[in-house]
Amino acid sequence: MVEESVIKKLAAQAKIIRRWIVEMTYRAGSGHPGGSLSCADIVTALYFHILRHDPKDHKWSERDRFVLSKGHSCPALYAALAESGYFAIDELFTLRKLGSRLQGHPSVLKLPYLEASTGSLGQGLSMAIGMALAAKIDKKDYKVYALIGDGESNEGNIWEAALFAAHHKLDNLIVFLDRNRIQLDDFTEKILSLEPLADKWKAFGWEVKEIDGHNFEEIINAVDWAKQVKSKPVMIIAHTIKGKGVSFMENTAEFHGKAPNKEQYEQAMKELEK
Repeated sequence: MVEESVIKKLAAQAKIIRRWIVEMTYRAGSGHPGGSLSCADIVTALYFHILRHDPKDHKWSERDRFVLSKGHSCPALYAALAESGYFAIDELFTLRKLGSRLQGHPSVLKLPYLEASTGSLGQGLSMAIGMALAAKIDKKDYKVYALIGDGESNEGNIWEAALFAAHHKLDNLIVFLDRNRIQLDDFTEKILSLEPLADKWKAFGWEVKEIDGHNFEEIINAVDWAKQVKSKPVMIIAHTIKGKGVSFMENTAEFHGKAPNKEQYEQAMKELEK
């Protein structure tokens, strides 16, 4: 059981991350608030409870690795990095500005605290698998975490990567799938059906668990369970709500890649103050 104090602390931090997501995309006039909000609780749990990392030594060799494969949801990642102390909070105001290190998709060439540049859908999972294989070869005990999207799961290289990870028995790899059921234009099941999603990952040789991706106790318990799995990579299918926390953004594709206007921004921030 996860202590109530931990859950309260993470819930408060996630609300701050969500406020930053809305603030950043509003100021930029562009970006992807919907998918950033859906994965905010997972990213918060990772950076503020699960990951072994040190903001003062971002190249620490024993750190856990995290790859945001659905790179367009980077406002959530940037907010978590800044709130963790990797860089000044004020830099969040530069999202998508000319010359900013906080580009519309994460670039490790601009921001050295990242493990990889991502944005080309499906490729982040492959890079995470490479890191997990490297850890095995080097006999390191760090874990590699990745977060992929359900729309991203339309990509063929996701499934090639899935085969590879299972073949090499990468039990140091823990992947979250942000199952918000909406991609750029519409619901995933209308565009290209993924179900039965859990059965597909199991058939590819992965150990699979489904959780509520907005429930911190379930997120933390799932990772604790995943660390005990032997000889298989782990897929945690996290059921989430696109736009979670902002009423008019929830369960709609409209804000997949659209920033709020001034009126919407003010309403969203008001809702996130509650």
